[in-house]
Amino acid sequence: MKVPLLDLKAQYAPIRDEVRRAIDEVCDSQQFILGPQMEALEKTVAAYSGCAHGVGVSSGTDALLVALMALDLQAGDEVITTPYSFFATAGVVARLGARPVFVDIEPRSYNINPSLIERAITPRTRAILPVHLYGQCADLDPILRFGLPVIEDAAQAIGAEYKGRRAGSMGVLGCLSFFPTKNLGGFGDAGMVVTNDDALAERLRVLRVHGSQPKYYHRFIGGNFRLDALQAAVLNVKLPHLEAWTRRRQENAAFYDQRLAGPAAVWKSAGDRNYHIYNQYIIRSAQRDKLQAHLKAAGIGTEIYYPVPLHLQECFANLGYRSGDFPVAEAAARETLALPIYPELTREQLEYVVTTITEAEPGAS
Repeated sequence: MKVPLLDLKAQYAPIRDEVRRAIDEVCDSQQFILGPQMEALEKTVAAYSGCAHGVGVSSGTDALLVALMALDLQAGDEVITTPYSFFATAGVVARLGARPVFVDIEPRSYNINPSLIERAITPRTRAILPVHLYGQCADLDPILRFGLPVIEDAAQAIGAEYKGRRAGSMGVLGCLSFFPTKNLGGFGDAGMVVTNDDALAERLRVLRVHGSQPKYYHRFIGGNFRLDALQAAVLNVKLPHLEAWTRRRQENAAFYDQRLAGPAAVWKSAGDRNYHIYNQYIIRSAQRDKLQAHLKAAGIGTEIYYPVPLHLQECFANLGYRSGDFPVAEAAARETLALPIYPELTREQLEYVVTTITEAEPGAS
């Protein structure tokens, strides 16, 4: 049996005709940049996220970048964030000449540890950038109490909730990604910034078109961060299916939770205070690489997110961090493994994954 990490063809097949019609409409209109498809998507995603505004942009990375630009982040400013995330989280900070300041993560949720943030705050701290990793919200209330602007990296967490509030709606800005592997994925790169702040929303809309308002008159320096109409059309078709897809991911996760409830050799991520949407399902093993090889040999796709924490990346050597500075993040980088969790998994496939893990880790079920 083959069990890929993700099977986008299985998702596409039942909605193929609807997607093709939507694409044809855009092609017939010949309106490929911004336009009514994007505006419709902005409204529905904003409402889905519990926000007043959605500003469509070209990628999840550009959502983070333009969000920081909207806060007027300057060279020498500091942004507190996690060392255990996709590179873009810290990369966008450095691109603006600011300094990412890392804080270690919680051992079960893999999200930034709020109890460690206060000691990292300095007079140069301009914002806090928590990540809702793997589809599970960070513990935001303690972070919001610091009174600093909070930008939520919700690239993996559309629809996730924290104490009844949707990801992206709690900070001043929330950043979403519609990369194809996300729970709501396009046919390429796309993203969005959501907010309840009218002034910031307007600034974002201007920034995404080179800071131009009106056309050819530039209030400030922005970038080309526009969302393509073709991506918006695809996402408009997919969004009504998102809740059902999320429920299937949660059902698959519950199956894993029950069947992989063994000793510390294999254990699941924490979802006790959140509505977890399971962009990824993560297990841990002291023999992670051996386990991954065993699953690969059996035809089961897995992925390591993330093998090198951000503070140990070569490009951030100038920040002065060393191995051992963030032990929880470094342990997660050594031990975690993502299993297939996509909605179209069959019960037979799920059983096969569990059985194969049990063969390698006999106490796992």
